[in-house]
Amino acid sequence: MSDDNKLVAEPRDQFGKGAARKIRAAGKIPAVIYGHGSEPQHVTLPGHQVGLILRKANALLDLDLDGKSQLALVKDVQKDPVRQIIEHIDLIVVKKGEKVQVEVPVHVVGEAAPGTVLEQEAHTLLVEVSAIAIPESLQISVEGVEAVTHLAATEVQLPEGSVLISDPETLVVSVVLPTVASTDDETAEAPAAAEAPAESAAAEEAAE
Repeated sequence: MSDDNKLVAEPRDQFGKGAARKIRAAGKIPAVIYGHGSEPQHVTLPGHQVGLILRKANALLDLDLDGKSQLALVKDVQKDPVRQIIEHIDLIVVKKGEKVQVEVPVHVVGEAAPGTVLEQEAHTLLVEVSAIAIPESLQISVEGVEAVTHLAATEVQLPEGSVLISDPETLVVSVVLPTVASTDDETAEAPAAAEAPAESAAAEEAAE
């Protein structure tokens, strides 16, 4: 785990909207830690540092809580829908050696055959991994793949020791040929445009 994920969590005993506003005004974020049968712990976290950590999916925090180290996985982040300011965070207690199930982003790597188009159908997959070694992303290669090819979750490269929980047949990427609908439409419009002057000329002759 990176040292960047180490935070000091301060216990808090004030609750409600007013208390939460004061916490956020001080540049901090209210949070609650729960799990493993323990009583929920209400804390405040340093806002700027947390904001940087949450840029990555499935952030695991190493909290310094009353001088003791506590690992916690970000479970839910509540944001203001307009200003996108983090209002509250839910954390789940995890322990070293424990495995967790998380949705991990899937990134497509490699270059498919020339003249093909990629269509990514699934952007995340559910996997079971070590709580202290959650991957930032999973990769699926399309290097040299010809059209028409459909790649399922079984083609995704999983880190050692991880297990795919999503349906193995989940469609992740399709390598297809580009659509030609626009070309057909232009071709169909051309005769119609050519016929317009002829119809106009016929109408003028009839009028004479």
